[in-house]
Amino acid sequence: QVQLVESGGGLVQAGGSLRLSCAASGRTFGSYAMGWFRQAPGKEREFVSGINWSGGSTDYADSVKGRFTISRDSAKNTVYLQMSSLKPEDTAVYYCAAALSHYLPLRNKYAYWGQGTQVTVSS
Repeated sequence: QVQLVESGGGLVQAGGSLRLSCAASGRTFGSYAMGWFRQAPGKEREFVSGINWSGGSTDYADSVKGRFTISRDSAKNTVYLQMSSLKPEDTAVYYCAAALSHYLPLRNKYAYWGQGTQVTVSS
């Protein structure tokens, strides 16, 4: 099993930046991909970004391409989401996720989830 804990959320003005972190712990079996999802008030959870085990392949939702960067430090079992040029529409609870896959999984195949961290972007 994989335990995921997000941190780094908060309140930021539009145009600002935040860096989210997700630390994985517990019993991890084999290689795993990691990613970020978000859920805004009144909306369904949506995929934001994913990264494979080695960090060599990434996937981004169109809405965040060019603004967000995902990375991971496998030695620390941590994935990051650097968010820049933040917009009010980025406001959401951001969830870290993991999938038992060496490669980038399909966006609906993430099986482990963190509790979420709130990101609020003011106008």
